[in-house]
Amino acid sequence: MGLRIQNNITALNAHRQLTIADAGLTKSLERLSSGYRINRAADDSAGLAISRGLRSEIAGFKIASQNASQANSMLQIAEGAMDQIHNILVRLRELATQAASDNVTSTERGYIASEADKLVAEIDRIVDSTKYSGQNLINGDFGVTKTGSWDNVDNIYDLTAEADTDAGVYTVTKGTNASGNLLVTLATGGVSQALTLSNGAQTVNFSTFGISFKTTANFDADVDSGLSNITVNASGSAGVFQVGVENNSDNRLTVSITDCNANQIGSGTNENVNEIGSGGSYRLTSRSNAQKAIDIIEDAIDDISSARASVGAYQNRLSYASANLATVIENTQAAESVIADVDMAAEMTTFTKNQILLQAGTAMLAQANLAPQQVLALFS
Repeated sequence: MGLRIQNNITALNAHRQLTIADAGLTKSLERLSSGYRINRAADDSAGLAISRGLRSEIAGFKIASQNASQANSMLQIAEGAMDQIHNILVRLRELATQAASDNVTSTERGYIASEADKLVAEIDRIVDSTKYSGQNLINGDFGVTKTGSWDNVDNIYDLTAEADTDAGVYTVTKGTNASGNLLVTLATGGVSQALTLSNGAQTVNFSTFGISFKTTANFDADVDSGLSNITVNASGSAGVFQVGVENNSDNRLTVSITDCNANQIGSGTNENVNEIGSGGSYRLTSRSNAQKAIDIIEDAIDDISSARASVGAYQNRLSYASANLATVIENTQAAESVIADVDMAAEMTTFTKNQILLQAGTAMLAQANLAPQQVLALFS
């Protein structure tokens, strides 16, 4: 064996191995202390990109789940108010049935009518006071973005611009379908919905966005006519809840809540519960009025029952959406954990190995540095 003192190759090799062990020990310490396998892009660039994307989705899913829970709570408030209106209608039916019988006098009918007046007024009070975070729920305003009149369909843009806080988010395009009928397309954020319009009065409901408008009887759906000399009464008629992380209709739920005002529930425009109250045409002051009121109240009970059923269906759907989101969050979190989280047991094994190698390497480097001193024996 050659003895050299200028270059201690053995010591250089021991130092290189010691450096490798020290780097491995440092990485293991970093992973064990943070709990993550990936702490910087150099650890796993592809894994970092995937895990960060999954984390972003998880954060969005958590907020979507919160949205669904809050929407359910909001609908519960609406349904609770409808329940009380239903109870009032039951009492009104009792009063109408009582007033429809000749075993009561006109004076007694006056007392009955007085109670009915107050109950009808209470319906409107409940409707106007039922709110969630300052937002009316059952008075027909829920989800309404704008109500107004326009002289042509082009000005639907005025509605849609005001339907969002950012003017110009929605675009309206006119065209024709295969049959040559007017086709109006509403679009925003890569999501669009196209609906065919016909001549005359109609309700056009862009359910994807919770926006609708009505045309009057003189509406002309001829594209070439310029769609002028008409009146378009427009209004949003539904609330939209974001229950997903993407900007499309599959990640949103559109909810409509029936207007429960006394002048909206009953058998018709001129035969609603409001007509039973003070100043109404069917106030319970006569037998004939009371008989008519029975029909109106029965229809109103059907209207409220239908509205409650609709709200209940939305609540069930939101419950399923929440349950699905909980599963998605759990599974996505598990997928992200596989990529980014460190296996503590396996990493502890690596840490112990590197710790032993570091100690052994340090000892061997010391021995390698002593080896050249054997040269001194040649001078004795």
